[in-house]
Amino acid sequence: MRRIFYFIATNAAIMIVAGIIIQFLPAEYQTSDGRFLIIALVAGFGGSIVSLLMSKSMAKRAAGVYVIESPRNETEQWLLTTVARQAEQAGIGMPEVGIFETPDMNAFATGANKNNALVAVSTGLLHNMTRDEAEAVMGHEIAHVANGDMVTLALIQGVVNTFVLLLARALALAIDRDGRGIGYFVGFMAGQVVFGFLASIVVAFFSRRREYRADAGGAEYAGAHKMIAALEKLKQGQAGHLPDQLAAFGINSSVKSLFSTHPPLEERIAALKNR
Repeated sequence: MRRIFYFIATNAAIMIVAGIIIQFLPAEYQTSDGRFLIIALVAGFGGSIVSLLMSKSMAKRAAGVYVIESPRNETEQWLLTTVARQAEQAGIGMPEVGIFETPDMNAFATGANKNNALVAVSTGLLHNMTRDEAEAVMGHEIAHVANGDMVTLALIQGVVNTFVLLLARALALAIDRDGRGIGYFVGFMAGQVVFGFLASIVVAFFSRRREYRADAGGAEYAGAHKMIAALEKLKQGQAGHLPDQLAAFGINSSVKSLFSTHPPLEERIAALKNR
């Protein structure tokens, strides 16, 4: 879930800046439907594309990922070997493999394309899961890369961004038709907040659907019994509270909500058992 958190956070920051910049455009750009549609498309898809391109470098910095270049021990060698085998199975280029420090069992994959990705696992996952379970988690993340989920999310986010800007403008013009007064500015910014909040439900829905596909990929690359065991282990480890930054972006989430990017673990386990 970390990959989604970094992507959405970057996208949100860019869209806030874009929304402010739009306020300084001449009034005719605010009131002309054709001109504003072009602005909305450029700003909407521009935010999501920049977020996608920055996703890997941002994730490395934010999570403190140590990228394995020369394995320092047997565990790091096993990680590289396992990811290489799964990447070959999936028909993608070898991703960078990294480790980040946290006691929580988590992992993520990110990157702008299938042949230049990053797969990272937490120290908590390595310490608390068996090799079979960890293998399945990495298979799940490799499936995200192979399925092009980050690109798909970027396209969905671009469409959503565009509609948020158009709806925010409609609200602003309903308050101030001339597009020149403080009412337009306040309406436009408030509209971005309200419609952006509602749009996050749409993005979360598509994200949840992609998780089932990634689970199926993990089952294919590592074995269904290993993927089920990994999800069961994650379920057992949820007695404690996950930090907010992990609640939006790892493999580990049990919250059932319209805004949740992952389905509850019980539903994911049931889906694998019923395949």
